[in-house]
Amino acid sequence: MDLKEKVAIVTGAGQGIGRGIALRLAEFGANVVLLDIRQDTIDEVAEEIRSKGVEALPLQVDVTRSERLRHMARQVMAEFGQIDILVNNAGITGRTVPMVELNEQDWDQVMDLNLKAVFLCCQAVLGYMIERRYGKIVNVASIAGKEGNPTLVPYSVSKAGVICLTKALAKEVTDYQINVNCVSPAVIQTPILDGMASSTVDYMISKIPMGRVGKPEEVAAVVHFLASDDAGFVTGQCYDVSGGRATY
Repeated sequence: MDLKEKVAIVTGAGQGIGRGIALRLAEFGANVVLLDIRQDTIDEVAEEIRSKGVEALPLQVDVTRSERLRHMARQVMAEFGQIDILVNNAGITGRTVPMVELNEQDWDQVMDLNLKAVFLCCQAVLGYMIERRYGKIVNVASIAGKEGNPTLVPYSVSKAGVICLTKALAKEVTDYQINVNCVSPAVIQTPILDGMASSTVDYMISKIPMGRVGKPEEVAAVVHFLASDDAGFVTGQCYDVSGGRATY
């Protein structure tokens, strides 16, 4: 699954799953563009990537803003001349409370980052991929998008949207040799858990037959496969990384 001379963009690359994905792609030869709202975190990841002998370009970007994303894509093309891989990982859980306690802002904030940003990031790079007739897009969804988690209604709905966006877009771009897939992790040991109610985390772990949380590296390994040419005949699919929680 060699990625030498490929150029990958990873959103939410400053920590957690995004950091794990960026490091994994770099380990196998990809030059990585790191997007995050916090410059300090991606600067640190960039240094780790450069130590592997490949290039890193850390860019502070709000992925909910279309103009900034279009500018980012132009920057990447100017720097590298190509965009081969896009991993849409940036996301938030939002508040873990019953629906009756949510307000409109809670809903909009989660939808903007978890779903609209995926749409906007895909739009920003697709033209370049279509022109080259090559591309790999991997979206990070969640098992919550298949099953729905109580007290996480906006999050669950947004991730269901990511799964459906993946399947719909994949069918649009098959003529251009662009593969679009997604992964659906269950509970993964990342800083995102710190902002969730312990009762919600306990509920999610109780549903995992393997009885443990996953690691960012385990998600990154599946993303790496889907971003590689070894997955050339795989598109429109949702791969679970769930410790057996879902088998469909």
